[in-house]
Amino acid sequence: MPVKRAITRKFLEEAFAGESMAHMKYLIFAEKAEQEGFPNIAKLFRAIAYAEFVHAKNHFIALGKLGKTPENLQAGIEGETYEVEEMYPVFNKTAEFQGEKDAVRTTHFALEAEKIHAELYKKAKESAEQGKDIEIKKVYICPVCGYTAIDEAPERCPVCGAPRDKFIVFE
Repeated sequence: MPVKRAITRKFLEEAFAGESMAHMKYLIFAEKAEQEGFPNIAKLFRAIAYAEFVHAKNHFIALGKLGKTPENLQAGIEGETYEVEEMYPVFNKTAEFQGEKDAVRTTHFALEAEKIHAELYKKAKESAEQGKDIEIKKVYICPVCGYTAIDEAPERCPVCGAPRDKFIVFE
């Protein structure tokens, strides 16, 4: 039963956001610790990141935000579309206006990747609504910008130019 009371709901939404950010922050910290030669510290960060994921998931479910796959895909479509049409264009223009080159780069990378994500979710939703899974063998993600390719990575990332051999493969 989803939380109904406004203040409790607001607090749980804030807790979900905080736990989600902690999860991601700790994964980033783990990657850095690994690069710096601290594998056990990296392990600790990854383990606690998972605990934060558990907290976020519990809050998400209590908020009534987890639906069946077609509903979850629709939520993904709406989120990605918002980022493409509203959020990242404004963030990018603001960063340009303020001369924040790193922010211009990261918001551009995200905007381009989110366009692809929205389309992939739309296709997946069509399949799920027919009771079918999508036909993909591999998903390739550019580790620099997040560009996403299905079944085969490009020779070079069309967004940032990263070479094919740097792409992360999800099988």
